[in-house]
Amino acid sequence: MADFDIVAIGEPLYELNRQPEGHFLPGFGGDTLNVAIAAARLGSRSAYITRLGPDIFAAEIEALMRREGIGMAGVRSDTEAPTGLYFVTHGPGGHVFTYRRRGSAASLMTPADLDPGLIASAQYLHASGISQAISASAAETVAAAIAIARAHGVKVSFDTNFRPRLWTAAAARGPIEASAAQADVLKTSSEDCQALLGLASPEDIARHFLGLGSKAVIVTLGRDGAFVATSAGAARLPGCRVDAVDATGAGDAFTGALLAELARGVPLADAASFANQAAALSTRGYGAIAPLPRRDEVETARATSG
Repeated sequence: MADFDIVAIGEPLYELNRQPEGHFLPGFGGDTLNVAIAAARLGSRSAYITRLGPDIFAAEIEALMRREGIGMAGVRSDTEAPTGLYFVTHGPGGHVFTYRRRGSAASLMTPADLDPGLIASAQYLHASGISQAISASAAETVAAAIAIARAHGVKVSFDTNFRPRLWTAAAARGPIEASAAQADVLKTSSEDCQALLGLASPEDIARHFLGLGSKAVIVTLGRDGAFVATSAGAARLPGCRVDAVDATGAGDAFTGALLAELARGVPLADAASFANQAAALSTRGYGAIAPLPRRDEVETARATSG
């Protein structure tokens, strides 16, 4: 039995989320940390790989990980570089992110920071395009982590999470596709692929990534649900309706729930359906991590809607 269901790698961030009355609600985020915690709240054993700075934000992120039961053997300390921050504001077009992360501790990760034994102890290694985009050395570290996972028979989960403010489509496509080609689970979105690949339909997106070598492709479609595809076939899953107030981190909630179910041996389509519900519930509150649901909430919502 593996020590961990999921080991994730990337950058945790301290979050300040602007509320309707104007003040900023403190919280936490960072796409791969969101995934690790989303899975942990659903019963998975999660661990995290990153670097944190010598500041109050790092101390609060570490306290969060301890509260959520996240394994921290892969968390390194940096005495010079800061922990990254981001702000979330809301408007008619949805939520907007403003980052203060340049030169962050996590962006200085190198392959030497990796513990091969930690990665080898997992069922799934999870990384993302953001984990790669924050610096060249972080991209090298992600590639090294994936190589370790593959060498030890650990399944790879990868989310494209393309962010044009971090790198151009031309710069991102090669590293993202190289990781996608090695992914047992490739999660992307219609918005990502329109910007990164010029592909709009989920069928075309799935065909592209399956052609690269991804074993399973999940294309999230926002309120319209998700499209799930493997070489054996494809299915479109309807969305789940909730009274949403903030979609920050909803895609990460989906991925965390998906991996939590797959780690339990649930078939892909059923795991994606569960993840759809978890992602919808995560939009009912503000912030990326605070509203992430627990298993009883997801199961109750599924029973009620079904």
